[in-house]
Amino acid sequence: MFTKMIAAGQAMLTVLLASGPALLSQAVSASPSSSAGLEFPVIMRQNVTAGATPAGTKVQAKLAVATLVNGVVVPQDAILSGEVTESVAKSATGPSRLAIRMDSAAWTNRPAPTVLQFKEKVYLTAWYYPAGIPSAQDLSNQAADAAELRHRNAGPTYPIPDSPASQPFPGRNLNRNEDPRSASPRVSQHRVVMKDVESARTNEGVVTLSSKRASIKLDKTTTYVFATGDLARN
Repeated sequence: MFTKMIAAGQAMLTVLLASGPALLSQAVSASPSSSAGLEFPVIMRQNVTAGATPAGTKVQAKLAVATLVNGVVVPQDAILSGEVTESVAKSATGPSRLAIRMDSAAWTNRPAPTVLQFKEKVYLTAWYYPAGIPSAQDLSNQAADAAELRHRNAGPTYPIPDSPASQPFPGRNLNRNEDPRSASPRVSQHRVVMKDVESARTNEGVVTLSSKRASIKLDKTTTYVFATGDLARN
């Protein structure tokens, strides 16, 4: 899926660049009829926790792959901006609820930056792209890191509290000084649904995620999916 989106993005980017920088420097908008079913794989630029991050909080995310919107290529690493529209922690009597809407995408071009305003609602979905199968080099590096950790701690290291297997939602907490770009070098090309998370869409297009297990949390290393419509399984 990622491969197809990248190929389409590169093709359209070539056409746009040939048309000159003036085209990209203008503010543009996406019409509802042309952006139906669009998918935006992104990495959040801040952690979001249902109940702890209040509704109304402004959020941003970095686009993981170039995406074609209404004839305009939104390039990889473009910044999507929006806000948390609902945020409720899990309680003894009710589930956790979280809704995030993205309103625009922006990226830098010469002579001026481009701002793309979304006309159709773009909401967080229950889909995400898990970490892919590591290469032989990745496994070798992980084994070396584990050996060093055992040597330093001189004690048992399992279970690891922050490992993905111990978390109710994808991803893990990072040290504040850790570079999130190096935390998950490989991502699967096939998205999956978050475990124990349900999604509901209103007639107005508002998407709200809910979980009866724990408060929903988003981190800065997982590739989450925002979309303008319901997504089919791939």
